[in-house]
Amino acid sequence: MKKKLATVLAGGAALMLALSGCGDDNSEELNAWAKKVCDGVQPQAKKIQAANASIQEDSSDKAPPKDVKETDSKAFQDISDAYRKIGSVIDRAGPPAVENGEKKQKDAVKELNSIADSYADLKKQVDKLKTDDQAEFADGLKEVGAELQKLSGSGSDALKRLEEGEVGEAMRQQPTCEAGGGAGSKSDA
Repeated sequence: MKKKLATVLAGGAALMLALSGCGDDNSEELNAWAKKVCDGVQPQAKKIQAANASIQEDSSDKAPPKDVKETDSKAFQDISDAYRKIGSVIDRAGPPAVENGEKKQKDAVKELNSIADSYADLKKQVDKLKTDDQAEFADGLKEVGAELQKLSGSGSDALKRLEEGEVGEAMRQQPTCEAGGGAGSKSDA
């Protein structure tokens, strides 16, 4: 169950990291926007990657429930904070200089904040789990895993629309987006 939880979490991180490199105009304004976004996203991508790694490290069935609870709680908080900061980065960068740029930007920020809220809710769920009964704890983790499954299956349409076409091309040209591109790959758990 814990391995499945870690795999689902890694898939959720891939959603955010779609920003790290995905379309034709190389205008200076758009490139400057992409640089702001990529430079701000890259450190957050690393935080999400580290949170995923911590969950995977503690995902063995031999880890005590208390350790798993602490690790998962911290990881969910870190991921929530990272998504919120990415939303803030995109918000501060302003709309990209493309058709419907303002709508794309606002939709992406709204989606990122919603994802951050969802991870914060998962943290609250984990924090409520009792660790004194292994079976009860495992059942609680299953519920968290089900919520995480729904979260990872939630759409990333706003992010995909933001990075389409010219925006994606400008982002792919940024070294920090290029460097963060591998961070979103799903890991086998």
